[in-house]
Amino acid sequence: MRDTSRHAIGRRVSWVHGLPAVLELLLGLCLVGLLVETLQWHLAAPPGLGWTVGGVYLAMAVMIVWGWPVALRWLGWANRVTLLRGVLIALLAGSMAFPAFMQRHALEMGGLALLALCLDGLDGWVARHTHSATAFGARFDMELDAFFIAVLCCALVVLDKLGGWVLLCGALRYVFVAAGYAWTWLRRPLPSSLRRKVVCVWQVVSLLAALLPWVSPFWAMLSVGLALVLLLYSFMSDVAWLYRHRRTRI
Repeated sequence: MRDTSRHAIGRRVSWVHGLPAVLELLLGLCLVGLLVETLQWHLAAPPGLGWTVGGVYLAMAVMIVWGWPVALRWLGWANRVTLLRGVLIALLAGSMAFPAFMQRHALEMGGLALLALCLDGLDGWVARHTHSATAFGARFDMELDAFFIAVLCCALVVLDKLGGWVLLCGALRYVFVAAGYAWTWLRRPLPSSLRRKVVCVWQVVSLLAALLPWVSPFWAMLSVGLALVLLLYSFMSDVAWLYRHRRTRI
């Protein structure tokens, strides 16, 4: 009974300790509302956009709170930049519930995605220059990257630029993570790889370029198809490395 009480007190202390970060997440929700109102004012966005975008952002916020480390109180500058990128990705993801709206404003959606991509490079720079790099921040950035790629893939299907095969680009990483629960050696840390970084950049750039209204479906299929082939090669290389080192102690 005493141990149960102690755990309850520990959870309460952890919650209070992380309260400043929760307040920052609520400020992010206010920013979502402001941006949605701006879209509705300037682009005649559908009335339900606030619900879909807000739902995506709240799901993101819940996962952040769920994985929040006890040692941190505030988000920190690097994580704030990443959260701002998350707000933009939530706008893009929530807009997919309204395909006609996305098709009318494909150029604006592409600009939104490009801005999110630019912020992806900024948060790492901020982390290094403000000494705010953390393991949580690195994981937050990585998971948001994976979600961003999945959203871009879905956007191309919604805009009728590419077929359902493009979803494989966004699903591969989640399939890899799920496979790690069946084969634990897949969860071993991978060494840093220039090949992996180049393939990731090519994938995102190809998906972003395919979103642009003046890029034809043929060229979109060609560039994203090449990105998918390179991505499959990269994943297979990592799986082969992990298999060869499956018995090596970490």
